[in-house]
Amino acid sequence: MAEYNLLVWIILGALAGCLASVLVKGDGYGLIIDILIGVLGACLGGWLAHLAGISVGDGYIASVVTAILGAIALLLMLRVFKQWMR
Repeated sequence: MAEYNLLVWIILGALAGCLASVLVKGDGYGLIIDILIGVLGACLGGWLAHLAGISVGDGYIASVVTAILGAIALLLMLRVFKQWMR
């Protein structure tokens, strides 16, 4: 069962990362980086929702939307950080 949950996280992370990359940058960074961005974005989105007092719910759609929004926030923060480093 744990392997199934990990697989679901990877698939949802890939979906969220790919969609966020397309929305923010225009194309993806590649499958591995998109998965990483999606999974980290899901964590960030869940944390931000918790801070805002928003209940995300237990469904896949709510999880994907939260992951996409978190991944978009993560990509925007990375973009600002890249501009700041120049």
